[in-house]
Amino acid sequence: MVGGSRIRQIGWALVLAVCFALLLALTFKVNAVKSDVRLAERRIIAAQQAKLMLETEFETRASQQQLSDWNAVEFGYSAPRADQYLENERQLAALGTPRGLDAPAPVRVALNRPVAESEGLFAEWIDDGDESETRPQAERRELAAAEGLADRLARPAVSMAVAAEVSQ
Repeated sequence: MVGGSRIRQIGWALVLAVCFALLLALTFKVNAVKSDVRLAERRIIAAQQAKLMLETEFETRASQQQLSDWNAVEFGYSAPRADQYLENERQLAALGTPRGLDAPAPVRVALNRPVAESEGLFAEWIDDGDESETRPQAERRELAAAEGLADRLARPAVSMAVAAEVSQ
């Protein structure tokens, strides 16, 4: 029986070797699948980041388009043109020079204040705010509004304040 036990030992050794080989093959297969899963997860994360970037880009462009539409329809703004910029410091300094003798008069803007209704259907609802002011304050405000920019700049207190701001 010594020969039978020897064959039996070789048989068990072969069974163990086959099991070990199968275990090794199974380990390699599991590692390959894990690697594929990690690669797929990385692709999913990259796709999610790309999707997020595209969504942000889409929302940004949509809001830019809406701002452009609002700008064109509501506000009427336009992009600055090249001829609106000054080329050098001399052109900037020329803006501050006094008007020449043949220069046109400056553009003045009128202040449109609605006349307060003393009678009418909605007179008691409309509050023009003059009740809270004293009469001298209202007169001073009207004089300041009627006075032109040149007259206000010609006063000594204003010109001193402007000179102090420029010197700083």
